[in-house]
Amino acid sequence: MNGRDLVRSWWSVGVAGAARGLRTVRAAWRRRGADATGPGPVRARVPGAVREVEPGPGGGVIRFARSELRILVAVNGAVFWGWDGTGPEPSYALAGACPEPDPRAELEPDTDGGWRVVAERVTVAVSRHGALEVLTPGGVMLRRDLPPRWWEAEDRGPARWLLRSEVPADARFFGPGGRAEAPRSREGKGVSAAPVTVPVQLVVADAGTHLLFVDNPWDGTVTVREGVEGAGSGHDRVGTSELRMEGGPVRGWVMVGTPARVLLMWASLTGAPALPPAWAFGHHHVREGCGGEDEARRVVAGHQERGLPLDAVHLGDGHLDGGRAFTVDQDRFPKLPVLADELRREGIRLVSAVPAERWPVEAPRPDLTDARVGYAGQAAQGFAGVWHTGDASVRGGRVDALGLARAAYEGLRDEVPADERPWVLSRSGWAGLQRYGGVWLGEGAPGWAGLRASLARVLGLGLCGVPFSGPDVVGDDRNGSSELYVRQLQLAAYLPLLRTGSGPWEYGAVVLGYARMALGERRRLMPYFVTLAHLAQRTGAPMVRPLWWPAPEEREVRDCEDAFLLGDALLVAPVLEPGAVRREVRLPRGRWYDTATGRAYEGPAKVLVDAPLEHIPVFARAGAVVPVRGEGGGTELEVWAPASGRSGGGLVVPDDGDGGDGPQVERYSVTRSGPRVVVRRETEDGALEPSRPVRVRGLDGPGGQM
Repeated sequence: MNGRDLVRSWWSVGVAGAARGLRTVRAAWRRRGADATGPGPVRARVPGAVREVEPGPGGGVIRFARSELRILVAVNGAVFWGWDGTGPEPSYALAGACPEPDPRAELEPDTDGGWRVVAERVTVAVSRHGALEVLTPGGVMLRRDLPPRWWEAEDRGPARWLLRSEVPADARFFGPGGRAEAPRSREGKGVSAAPVTVPVQLVVADAGTHLLFVDNPWDGTVTVREGVEGAGSGHDRVGTSELRMEGGPVRGWVMVGTPARVLLMWASLTGAPALPPAWAFGHHHVREGCGGEDEARRVVAGHQERGLPLDAVHLGDGHLDGGRAFTVDQDRFPKLPVLADELRREGIRLVSAVPAERWPVEAPRPDLTDARVGYAGQAAQGFAGVWHTGDASVRGGRVDALGLARAAYEGLRDEVPADERPWVLSRSGWAGLQRYGGVWLGEGAPGWAGLRASLARVLGLGLCGVPFSGPDVVGDDRNGSSELYVRQLQLAAYLPLLRTGSGPWEYGAVVLGYARMALGERRRLMPYFVTLAHLAQRTGAPMVRPLWWPAPEEREVRDCEDAFLLGDALLVAPVLEPGAVRREVRLPRGRWYDTATGRAYEGPAKVLVDAPLEHIPVFARAGAVVPVRGEGGGTELEVWAPASGRSGGGLVVPDDGDGGDGPQVERYSVTRSGPRVVVRRETEDGALEPSRPVRVRGLDGPGGQM
């Protein structure tokens, strides 16, 4: 209710009813106050004052007048907090048991009647009324959570709750993953009702980076407002975040450190990302229609005849018998295993759509804890992977979708050959989904705005521990924009998942030529994508990263939302506006090479570069080692020369097939002295010659030596 509503309340009663009108206005003001402080007219419950404490391993329990708070600092440095007696388990998000508490962290008295836990990398302070502060070891505040508020339901159902938080004025919010329409959350409200929502908020500030995970699968909203430095008489205005949940536990985890350390802790808590097979980083094409085996062969032939690489064909719901999951229309696909084997010999895999909300009529709703439900027959039919198409996957929402992804991954793993890896692509899910596979973002919003939003969602999911994701390349059927199709394809060529929904030749010969270039570059970079996937599994680091990832203290790159890092070697600047043939690119610190021209630029800087319809700007970091596919099909090392007198290096994980989890990381060092660039493989036995062909780029003139 606003002021106008109050005036209407007053004047609606007339002079004769003035007394009754005054009571109406007072009631309206009370309702307005209740609406402003919480999601309902019922008076909020707050923790109250501290009554007693119970120290324990890694922290302990602090009891207040009307609630209690459990604090636990784990051995990996992550901090758990839970109100109303809530502990870290059971949890759908955790990969296993809760990590052991840090025996060195103890609950001890703090100033003004509060308490604190001091650990190696973080200090947690709790005030006597329940405000919780996360600080650096030096005592600098990273975030402050005010005491939570609960609104008990009249029918004794789940209590809704509210948590308000403050962060430093210079901090920037990123997340939650899977929902954001921009990588960074500036100001406004977001609803956690997207098919894939990982309730993670990553906050980057001068004092440090921290990750907040709210371990609650209920629906809710988060409203953020960035702070302002020097706002009002020289004082800073802190950034704020307000989380409202419709029920569920009031609990979460906080992780502090560099972005790399934070994501490593997150992966150790919720599980390492599943390692996709090598072919998953190729070109996928989806057929949604009702065509049969001959249509699938025509799709493959259409790509081969035009020189377009193809690695997987996805059969949509049209291949199912009556649209029912785990069935095959025998009239249109009478010899599906034969087709799958035929395509596999050509290096192409078949992927099956699983419409997760429609089970066979004769079967009961499957038990999602049974890892083999429905999926054993998929491998027998010749499918190398599955693709969950439902927005909510199954009744029960995103958590059930997480269980379904687990069932698919473990069921396929038990059935596919021992030298292959299962592959699961989900439309829905929750925290921990990365343990079982990747995320398909769908077609996304139409037009150019959808192109920008797709990039934001891939970046956001990566920062929440889901490194494998991507949208479909479908163009825009409303106006048949070939330009938009080309720019979509060029962006997707540098994202983990590249899947098209229409043949490039449908847009004409010119677009076909551009598509051939984009898909050819993707094929060339497949060894690099495979390396990044192995590193993501081992470290939790995203494959697609914001520009600030290696140096969050560089403020000038924190706000960049139209470019990204692919691993630590490449910077990709997609074209996100119609008609653009040039674009401005923000370069982080260091030397960067334009991969199209070889020209070197020194960062930090903004540069204006060509962005013709043939390609998008891509830059390579000086000193980088990028494994690429050579003309003969083998892996080669593309080395970008460091500045004279400087050095560089890179990691390579050789994995040319489905393989297992075992390839060893190869470490390469790069040094330069004048025109001479030396590349060595670093091993426990010392520096050795590279075991693969090396091509050095970025030298001035053709006289560079190795």
